[in-house]
Amino acid sequence: MRAQFDIKTYTGFRAIALVCLFILYAPLIVVAVYSFNASQSLTNWEGVSLRWYADVFTGPESGKFKQAARNSFIIATVAATVATAIATLAATGMVRGGRFKLRSLSFGLISLPIMVPEIVLAVATLIFFSSIGFDRGIMTILLAHIAFCIPFAYLPIAARMQGIEHSYEQAAQDLYATKRQAFTKILLPLMMPGIISGFLLAFIVSLDDFIITNFVKGAGVETLPTAIFGSVKQGIKPNIMAISTMLLGVSIVMVTISFFVSKADAIR
Repeated sequence: MRAQFDIKTYTGFRAIALVCLFILYAPLIVVAVYSFNASQSLTNWEGVSLRWYADVFTGPESGKFKQAARNSFIIATVAATVATAIATLAATGMVRGGRFKLRSLSFGLISLPIMVPEIVLAVATLIFFSSIGFDRGIMTILLAHIAFCIPFAYLPIAARMQGIEHSYEQAAQDLYATKRQAFTKILLPLMMPGIISGFLLAFIVSLDDFIITNFVKGAGVETLPTAIFGSVKQGIKPNIMAISTMLLGVSIVMVTISFFVSKADAIR
């Protein structure tokens, strides 16, 4: 009998894992901690204060950040909704459509945005919009985000669908349900945990995206990541740390919801 492979038994695994976790999360912790610093200096600690969080909503730059946040959440919501709908249809065709010509190529095309470097996608998208004479603005950001978010929504939806037995749909059709009724009343509700996870993942990807957004946005149009970048170029200020911490908090909440949705489904 083949021995079970356990990477944790290798010498140095724990130390390497701790170093990787430190490199990944130490900067985030530093930003979060110093967002509560009462001092305007980034090097002196003068006590705990919420002044910089208040500055985000009432300070001189509050109008810019509020508009950028509004743009980000609108774009992320619409892009995630459309991308999830397309991904659900794509997963249905790929998983329940049986074997067909160019199936592997279709899966490769769906996964392409994940494998291609984001800077390449950003340049390609910019060239495409410029070549067809499409004026850059909110709409170009939205279209780019929809295309970029589809594979992120597709993966959890397809994974969930693969775990659903065909017998459910066959039993529904044996009871005189049409294929459409079997899909909407049987398959779709069973897919819902995967659809929710796909939507949340696409939402976070869109909300946090900077590179593609920075290339395809028009003049005067800002999302929260690009607004933060613009402010950082003028110098790192404590209110930027507060905004970054709130954005990080939103991402953590979305990921946590997605985790518990998947966990609850696994328990059932």
